[in-house]
Amino acid sequence: MAPQSKSSFTITHLTTATAILNIDGINFLTDPYFGAEEGTAYDETAELINADLSPLGLTSPPPPPHLVNRKGPSVRLHDLPPIDAVLLSHEDHIDNLDPEGRKLLDGRRVFTTMDGAKNLSPRPGVIGLRPWQTVTSVIGGKEFRITGTPCKHFPVGEVTGFVLETDSFGNNAESGKPNAIYFSGDTVYIDELQEIGKRWHITASLFNLGNATFTFPVGTFQITMDGKQAVRLMRDIGTEVMIPIHFESWDHFQEDREGLEKVFTEEGVIDQIRWTEPGVPKRIY
Repeated sequence: MAPQSKSSFTITHLTTATAILNIDGINFLTDPYFGAEEGTAYDETAELINADLSPLGLTSPPPPPHLVNRKGPSVRLHDLPPIDAVLLSHEDHIDNLDPEGRKLLDGRRVFTTMDGAKNLSPRPGVIGLRPWQTVTSVIGGKEFRITGTPCKHFPVGEVTGFVLETDSFGNNAESGKPNAIYFSGDTVYIDELQEIGKRWHITASLFNLGNATFTFPVGTFQITMDGKQAVRLMRDIGTEVMIPIHFESWDHFQEDREGLEKVFTEEGVIDQIRWTEPGVPKRIY
């Protein structure tokens, strides 16, 4: 059954956490990665420089993680449709924003973390969001309310998720809560996210999954959700459907589509999952 909404919502997944969210003809782009070549390797250092790593028992930055991308985006930068706004969960990880993706930020509305807004200055269109802070913005001639949601990703640095709402989404007939779309950003499951279901009726959720991990000298940390955490979160917030992304293309992802399908089937939520094909628009409602 399709979610009940007065608006239309189509997603085109490009790669990793990069997707076009078309809402009533208005295009939001998430976490722009447009690196080109298959097998491209990166040494990730930005978020470790000058970071306080003492809670991890480290007094100096560890060797930078060596990240390898196995498949580029299905749509190149020059083939993108007009983009009205960017939802950037964090600017300091290469798989969420690379040099090519940064070209999209100039002269555009960008919603991101407080640190991200500072680091991306002086771009006047960049707005930083604190957890649970809501801003109102007219995008493509339509007024949207965009709320930042808490995330727990890397042991250092800021990440945000997003809740999108607009008047044409309407309210849920049973609860009376405003209908909304949720993009998780990079996060593991945290209890604070239960608040989403208390404030909004989530018609569709875009979850960054993959069970990505990062290894420090003091241990290995999980930095994005696995399938079981995704199921717990979708139940906690009452989302009608979930669109899984961010589980392919990179060597630091530990759970692929086959593994996710197995979990979702065992948990009895497979009918609520909407899979995407890279570069192909998927109508959600």
